[in-house]
Amino acid sequence: MKSMTGFGVGEAQTPAGRLIVEVRAVNHRFLDVRVRAPRELGDLGAFAEQLAREKLTRGRIELAIRVESTGGQAVALDVDRARGAYEALCKLRDELSPSADVPLSLLSAVPDLFSPATEKERETMRSACRSAFDRAVSALEAMRVEEGRVLRDDLRARLVAVRRAADAIGARAPQLVEVYQKRLKQRLARLLGSEVPLDPGRLEQEVALLADRSDVTEELIRLNSHCGQFEALFDAVEACGRRLDFLLQEMVREVNTIGSKAQDADVAHLVVEAKSELERMREQVQNVE
Repeated sequence: MKSMTGFGVGEAQTPAGRLIVEVRAVNHRFLDVRVRAPRELGDLGAFAEQLAREKLTRGRIELAIRVESTGGQAVALDVDRARGAYEALCKLRDELSPSADVPLSLLSAVPDLFSPATEKERETMRSACRSAFDRAVSALEAMRVEEGRVLRDDLRARLVAVRRAADAIGARAPQLVEVYQKRLKQRLARLLGSEVPLDPGRLEQEVALLADRSDVTEELIRLNSHCGQFEALFDAVEACGRRLDFLLQEMVREVNTIGSKAQDADVAHLVVEAKSELERMREQVQNVE
């Protein structure tokens, strides 16, 4: 079990300097990859996004790529073209306004001043990006596994509380028939008064019908089954967050049905305890990959 939250950073050396990849992950229903990379790194952003989709399965992933220059040249300048452009600008200045300055920033408007990276240079940058990305993801996964362990321990403890409440409801259920019978007798006595005798046969029939409508055996069986499946996923090697969330929805459904069927104060108290634990579990599961 792994959390969807984590952070990792990796780096690799390139001719242009250190290439650094940072990976941040937070919870999300699906896989959502977002990349931030400077324009001069070309297609590395799309390449890193492809790597993320191959390695990661769920969560909102934010990739940041940058190069810390060590004096190397990230792109090749066409010196002859730049010199010719600047000389042409100076000549035009001499004709139009001899005293005006010609800033070098004007060269930024000259098309094709920087020659595109060669295929070999692109492969070098991609290889470095892959190495830095792998290191960043390794650090990210280590953090997610550690947080996943904490989530698993918390979910396991809360699951024990839910099972304890379910066992207590199961132990209380056989006593409910007697409680229903006593309650029904008291209600009828208040309505009919002492002058009208109660029909024992009819009373037993009504109690039996009420007990049948209030039977929670099937709900308890399904709830215990869901708890078993939930616990089995604690050691799953693949992403299990969606299945855990589905099982919790079904567990909440069964507990709600038990609360509506069993009209008993003790059972109602146990239902509230179970629902409280399940709601906390649902909040935690939202961060499980």
